[in-house]
Amino acid sequence: MKLRFALLLALAVRAASFAADAERPNIVYIISDDHAWTDYGFMGHPQIETPNLDKLAARSALFTRGYVPTALCRPALATFSNGLYAHQHKISGNDPALLEDAAPKGGKANKAAKKAGESDAYQRLREKLIAQNDRQPTIAKLLGQQGYLSHQSGKWWEGSFQRGGFTHGMTRGFPQPGGRHGDDGLKIGREGMTPVFDFIDHAVAEKKPFFIWYAPFMPHTPHTPPQRLFDKYKAKGVKSDFIARYYAMVEWFDETCGQLIERIEAKGLTQKTIFVYVADNGWIQKEDAAGFAPRSKQSANEGGIRQPIMFSWPGVIQPGKRGEQLCSSIDFLPTVLAAAGAPIPNYLPGYNLLPILKSGQPTPRTAAFGETYAHDIANIDKPEASLVYRWVVEGKWKLLLTYDGAVSDRYSDANPRTDKRPQLYDLLADPHENKNLAAQNPETVARLAAKLQAWWPVTERKVLTTWTP
Repeated sequence: MKLRFALLLALAVRAASFAADAERPNIVYIISDDHAWTDYGFMGHPQIETPNLDKLAARSALFTRGYVPTALCRPALATFSNGLYAHQHKISGNDPALLEDAAPKGGKANKAAKKAGESDAYQRLREKLIAQNDRQPTIAKLLGQQGYLSHQSGKWWEGSFQRGGFTHGMTRGFPQPGGRHGDDGLKIGREGMTPVFDFIDHAVAEKKPFFIWYAPFMPHTPHTPPQRLFDKYKAKGVKSDFIARYYAMVEWFDETCGQLIERIEAKGLTQKTIFVYVADNGWIQKEDAAGFAPRSKQSANEGGIRQPIMFSWPGVIQPGKRGEQLCSSIDFLPTVLAAAGAPIPNYLPGYNLLPILKSGQPTPRTAAFGETYAHDIANIDKPEASLVYRWVVEGKWKLLLTYDGAVSDRYSDANPRTDKRPQLYDLLADPHENKNLAAQNPETVARLAAKLQAWWPVTERKVLTTWTP
């Protein structure tokens, strides 16, 4: 009798577990790489075509005024994963300064940089930096506690996919060859979608909810789109080959997003899946050379930090454009944890947006905050050592303050710091930040500067200013 009761109890517990798994939504992160906030069909670009992302936008809660707190891939991706600002998770740049100081200005590799990258000193610093992420509860780890299977593909800087808590993935990770920022994971999209598709099939067969980290190396350089897409944009009248290749890369990326979305639809999982969309940072393509123009990647200007953000969950999240409402990628982790029925750690600084995404009500976010660091980390233990900018967006206003953190010669062009004054912009009237209104609005500057200091009290760096309100 006791044995029979125990068996029935075990079956009931197992059935309850299956029921809970069935109710938990799948979660898919689509993360573009080096992509300007303007460069989508749904954002009104006159030439770039993104039909698949346009369809996703139409069924999403779309925040056209979304922000990433940092405008550099590695710290931005770390924030997507652990829900913390860079000054909290301390992954403030892409590399320890040891490697970058051995490379010439302009970012090109040389023998000295290669030697530094193979040195014991660099290896130790690199491992210490990856260990910063090991100590954080990542999205894959937290969802894994709820029974989720997870798959990593594309960009992933923090060692192997297993170290990030993923059950499945592609990146072998540093110190493996090519492991600096993705190795085998960087093949996704450019060389097909089979690993992700196989994972979806596996999760369905196992009757498990799943999490997908789809962060392809696109439209990131090298800009090597299919010839058909390059020819398409040249035929549209794009004179610069560099810009035509970038535009073609954006559409190629969009095609891969469509393949992923269609695969989930073919499995009958669309109604059970949350899509979260963002790009890691902005990119303004130079007209006459490979590479990005000023005031885009690595900068605190809108061209670096502003991104459209989408949340799609058909039948649950109310679709529609959220106009002037603010959203930050710092809000992703608490939102998806809530959707998964998982506990939300109380130390997370972001908002759980799920209730307002369901109701269509305005978000609680009245301000978005961010920080910009040099590409090269001067001190792994003290992010302030590389601090270049802090910024806050509130309503129509944006305040940008400049700091004296260390910037290596290799990336000095990305953060020239030629204007040392506080920069205040009316983003609704001037979204491309052409007119600094700080001198005419000293009280607004002082109020927003106080907000920045309350958000993160910077103590070890000097604000560069030639004008005091």
